[in-house]
Amino acid sequence: MRSLIDTVDFSIEELDDLIRVACDIADHPEKYAHACDGKILATLFFEPSTRTRLSFEAAMLSLGGNVISVSSAGASSAAKGESVADTAKTVSCYADIIAMRHPLEGAALVAARNASIPVINAGDGGHCHPTQTLADLYTIYREKGRLGSLTVGFCGDLKYGRTVHSLINALSRYTGIKVVLISPEELRLPDDLRGACINGKKKKRR
Repeated sequence: MRSLIDTVDFSIEELDDLIRVACDIADHPEKYAHACDGKILATLFFEPSTRTRLSFEAAMLSLGGNVISVSSAGASSAAKGESVADTAKTVSCYADIIAMRHPLEGAALVAARNASIPVINAGDGGHCHPTQTLADLYTIYREKGRLGSLTVGFCGDLKYGRTVHSLINALSRYTGIKVVLISPEELRLPDDLRGACINGKKKKRR
């Protein structure tokens, strides 16, 4: 199994396959009620979260699995100085997959490189939020029936919003996408992401 650190780590075909599976799960949940029997998800959340953490835990329970959880940095060995790498190694002994949110950019990648089980990035600083992006792509597909040839508007904090950054990176890989950006000048989209909007492509991270 692979880790999910950034949506650019997956091909368009793989993203489309994930969305098709998500649609099938939504339409036929009974087919997947025991897909994760005997499996354990560890949710490691080092910054506050309600919707994202509970969505992971509810999804795992709906698939027949179990959940163990750290809901804050203060409730983990991180409060005593344990590194992300060491935490990932330790939790790998207790679970089958990790979903992690961390305030530092790159923390999920460090965890994935040190864990012996897959790691899902549930948001790392201002970098990206790939699972929210997958949920957004799924929603767009369900509503519009396609992920290409669309005009998509983004309004608000475009500078620091990791959900916006992730979704723009993902959408820019589809054909016929026009992105409309609406924000105050001080919250405008970073220049590297504006380039992704113009070029319609994003280099895969090494």
